[in-house]
Order: sequence, then structure tokens, then C-alpha cells
Amino acid sequence: MIIHILAAGASKGLVLNLQARFTSETGYEIDGVFNAVGSIREKFVAGDVCDVLILTAKQIAELTIEGLLVPGSAKPLGAVSTGVAVPMSHAAPDISTAPGLAAALQLAKGIYIPDPYNSTAGIHFMKILKKLGIDEKVAPYLKPYPNGATAMRHLADSSAENAIGSTQITEIKYTPGLALVGALPPEFGLSTVYSAAVSAKAIHPQAAHLLVDLLTGGSTQILREQSGFEIPTE
Repeated sequence: MIIHILAAGASKGLVLNLQARFTSETGYEIDGVFNAVGSIREKFVAGDVCDVLILTAKQIAELTIEGLLVPGSAKPLGAVSTGVAVPMSHAAPDISTAPGLAAALQLAKGIYIPDPYNSTAGIHFMKILKKLGIDEKVAPYLKPYPNGATAMRHLADSSAENAIGSTQITEIKYTPGLALVGALPPEFGLSTVYSAAVSAKAIHPQAAHLLVDLLTGGSTQILREQSGFEIPTE
């Protein structure tokens, strides 16, 4: 028996870490498709097989209103900040300020980012380049990939001088060979809340609810925090 997940790339590390536990507890295996949020939303709306959907909380709310998700099934995993990474062997630049980030980007001969049109982090990063006034200067060194996970894998293997990249911190943390430099400077900070919900057309709705509960429940809070999710305290 298989549970099908369509999910934002930011949640991939968490889902993979919980896969064996979920199968052990329920007997269901997880078949997950992870990509930029725009791409995942398009797949879901187009009718791709899906029991559990993980997207931004805003997108989940919209799709619930449209009747595509089970009302009341949505639960937050937590917020994820967009961060900056370099290959493990490289010295970490100071990106704590806007000038520091601009300097680091202008020194880089390879800037690795997720889809600048369909991913949360990629869209935001392109806006930052414009605000810094360096978008045209660094354009030749931009290396966009379909999602953050792919971009970060290529960054980890990069031999480009002063290689650097940006995506969701969760995607940075589960990529071997990368060092998390830190979150974006405060004025460019982006924290995105992700939620999981049960599809209105779920083939295995009961198991889907169990998976949402596991992904968002108290028993996995520490794991989510270690993965890069920020859990609000009440």
C-alpha cells in the first residue's frame, strides 16, 4: 500500500526522515514527488495522484477554499527561512548585512538557486538582486535549477570560484557537502510557513490523515527543528 505525496522541496528532508517510521507504524509506504511550490501546485490541480499535499500555508488555504483539500485537515509543519550556503570546503562569507551579501555575490563565479519563476526562494532571490542593484552584473554567473534540492547538490559539487547559493534552509541542511552560512540579512529575510493537508481525492484518506498528524505533531517537533523548521511557541 502506498501513500502518494506532492510536496514543496522544503519538506523533503523531513518526509524522508520519517518514511521508515510511518511505514513501520501503518504498513503504508510513501511515494513522494518534491519540487518548487509552483510546479507542485500545478501537478496537484492538474489531477496528479495525491493523498497528502504539502505547500505554503497560503496555497493550502486557497486550495481548501476551492474544494480540492479536505476541510479542517490542514496543519502547519512550521516556518522555514531562506538561507545562504557554500560548499563545505569554502570559507563562509559575511552575509549578515546587505553590503556583505552583495560583496559575496559579486565575488562568486557560480550562484546556485532554485527556479526563479516557480520556487519561493528563487523568486525572492531575484528580487533581492534587483534591490541590491547587482542583478545585471551577476546574471552571467546565475545557475538556476528546477528546485532547491537540485541546486544545492550542484553547489556542493561546484568548483566555481567563491561558489554560493540560496534556498530554503531545510534544503541546505539535508544536502551533504554544504555549509549553512546563515539566513538572509534581516531586511531581505523571508520566512515561509508550510502546511500539510489531505487531498479531497485521496485514495487512502485515513492513512493520509495519520501522515499529516505525524508530520506536524508533537512527536516530530524536535526533528522538524533540527531539519530547519521554526516552530512557534505559544
